[in-house]
Amino acid sequence: MNFGSVVQLDRISDFGSEGWGFESSLGHKITLLIFICFFSICHSQSIIEKVKLSKIISETSGLEYHNDLLVTHNDSGNDPSLYYLDYSGKIIHTRKFDGINNNDWEDLTADENFIYIADMGNNFDTRENLMVIKVSKDIYDKNYEIIQFYYPEQTDFKFKLKSQFDAEAIIADGEFLLIFTKNRAKKITDIYKIPKKAGSHAAKKIGSLNTNSIVTGGDYLKDLNLLVLTSTVEFDNYFLLKIDNFDLKSENNQIKMYEIPIGKTQVEAVKIIDSHNFWLSSENEKNGYPYLYKFSLKD
Repeated sequence: MNFGSVVQLDRISDFGSEGWGFESSLGHKITLLIFICFFSICHSQSIIEKVKLSKIISETSGLEYHNDLLVTHNDSGNDPSLYYLDYSGKIIHTRKFDGINNNDWEDLTADENFIYIADMGNNFDTRENLMVIKVSKDIYDKNYEIIQFYYPEQTDFKFKLKSQFDAEAIIADGEFLLIFTKNRAKKITDIYKIPKKAGSHAAKKIGSLNTNSIVTGGDYLKDLNLLVLTSTVEFDNYFLLKIDNFDLKSENNQIKMYEIPIGKTQVEAVKIIDSHNFWLSSENEKNGYPYLYKFSLKD
């Protein structure tokens, strides 16, 4: 079952070392890249491992690697801590940060030297203190920097059930962090970029993906140009969206959508193992346990 879809990405002049502009019909010097995507609903997937996690991380909402461990955290209202797990689900180390709050931690990403904690959950478009917390990869270092940001397009901070400026997925790409929004109003994801530097920054919109669902997590592996997102439509089931050869210079991308066969729960974290295998974590559901899953695809 295929659906036609359009992905529009505007490469901004300060995105990386090369500049792009786009030209409007009025002759303004602007550059526009249109990425044509074909949206596929796929059915060749399975859970090959299921690991019960501690209730300490009952609201697991991000995954990242640290050597031979996985790193996760809870979301809003919980301790400002990172939890380091082995692959049996055992918590090996807890890294708590003093002086900061877990307003709504939603995802993790990393580069060679730092981990970035995305405190950007904005369920009802009311937050004005969005930030990313930058911490060393040193497991015992409790210092941090704050990268504050805002969406220039958002001028109204009144309560909205169908929010447009919530976000639960972040990836690192070169000198920038890319944020994928959880747009309930349109069931798309808008892509914004911010620098990895402390300070206050206007997030710059560089495009949108027509996901036909709302995004709850993400990961990117540069070596494979592979972007994966987790998403949901009505919160009763969750999906993995796979975009092979994802590249801002590309003219074509294909979104493949796989239902995650674990029933009703909340999947808000994904970590790429390879092009066909992924770690996922789910929050506890109705006072149950959170779980770590190894999810496998057969393209």
